[in-house]
Amino acid sequence: MAEGGRQSEAFFRDRYGIDDPVAADLLGVAMSRGGDSAELFFEHREGSNISFEQQAVKSASRSITQGVGVRVLHGDAIGYAFTEDLSRDAMRRAAGTAARIAARGDSAPPVDVVHYESADHYGPAASTIGVAPAEKVELIRRADAAARRFDPSIARVDINFVDELKHVMIATSDGRITGDVQPLVRFNVSCLAERDGNRQSARWGGGGRMGMAYFETHTPEALAEESARQSVVLLSAIDAPAGTFPVVLAAGDSGILLHEAIGHGLEADFNRKKTSNYTDQVGNLVASELCTVVDDGTIRDSRGSINIDDEGNLPGYNVLIERGVLRGYIQDTLSTKHFGAAPTGNGRRQSFKHYPMPRMTNTYMLAGESSPEDIIRSVGRGIYCVAFNGGQVNISNGDFVFSVTEGYLIEGGRVTAPIRNVNLIGNGPDVLRKVTAVGSDFALSDGRWTCGKDGQSVPVGVGIPTTLISGMTVGGTAIG
Repeated sequence: MAEGGRQSEAFFRDRYGIDDPVAADLLGVAMSRGGDSAELFFEHREGSNISFEQQAVKSASRSITQGVGVRVLHGDAIGYAFTEDLSRDAMRRAAGTAARIAARGDSAPPVDVVHYESADHYGPAASTIGVAPAEKVELIRRADAAARRFDPSIARVDINFVDELKHVMIATSDGRITGDVQPLVRFNVSCLAERDGNRQSARWGGGGRMGMAYFETHTPEALAEESARQSVVLLSAIDAPAGTFPVVLAAGDSGILLHEAIGHGLEADFNRKKTSNYTDQVGNLVASELCTVVDDGTIRDSRGSINIDDEGNLPGYNVLIERGVLRGYIQDTLSTKHFGAAPTGNGRRQSFKHYPMPRMTNTYMLAGESSPEDIIRSVGRGIYCVAFNGGQVNISNGDFVFSVTEGYLIEGGRVTAPIRNVNLIGNGPDVLRKVTAVGSDFALSDGRWTCGKDGQSVPVGVGIPTTLISGMTVGGTAIG
């Protein structure tokens, strides 16, 4: 078993007395009224957050949450209960409650618990949670100083250092038990630039499932300077034109558009319920043949990577769209039964208080063969999008609106004036069909994205190479 799995199982056994016989007993209670299957999700999460505003620590907090969620499945019915009390009696009561919600009347036999391997895509020791606050504040002060040095127009700098260390253990009624230790760190810098009454702000940052080594390759100074640079660029930006234009998506951070506009529509629960525009489209051409889109939970140290999903399945490298053809969906246990598919390792949940559902890990488009410079040179007049601030998407039809935080005009094949107040308006499947060039410069965005769905948030990764979309509606304030 991977080191994280061994450590997690030992953690729950030594601290709470939760061993194999206890897990087997709880699963027996959960299945006592005859569900099809059951699982136990144990979690202990320790987190901290340091907020730094106007060259001083504004707040510092530390938290611990713990508990177990019990899920019983009976067909499409879900019985779910949780408790923050990890005493034997409290856990048995939660298991009994979940059993009653999904009861079918006949009990299932007890199971023997067998330990099995988790993956090793990050190390349990790669955590900042045990680092002294003074050491974290020193990194913050370095970032603050770098942002203020960048340009005299920088009037305000706000910084957050957020990290956590999570132990999880999953036991299932088919006899499997495994666990993981999941580190996570994120460093955010927000800068406000002001000149002659013009005020513009930008936010940047990064992180991943790693410890202080992250700041060796992504220094606080570099993160802060990027936030400052974006805010200063916006001071000289002109209003974005309105109309339909070719749009070039820059490598890396633009992957958030792919994640939101296309990725959610490929999650199997929407397709099981037939509420996605990708429903019943497996095997069909749904995008330009230049597009291959994958969801990959195995990238080393990435924010969206996992060693085990929250149902106890291994993550994978899952090809969703191959050369424009839809190959499959992002699955959880419930949807695999419906589709007769293999698990993809995408059953994820926010915490033990939530039941899992199909969620993305690291979702990105593979590199193509075009030169990024040639892609830009091919555009007579268009928009070049570098950084985003999220957006909204309608899963049922793929319509979206995205806010661009750093964008530029393309004029005569050259990137020219920065633009502001830029919104991209379109339809996910339509945009993929209009991809006419894909660059050779794939990049994964630094670890700063969190995905929300049905009230649950999970960390994710996004990525894309430079990509040309032949036409997209740009919502701006200037006449195109």
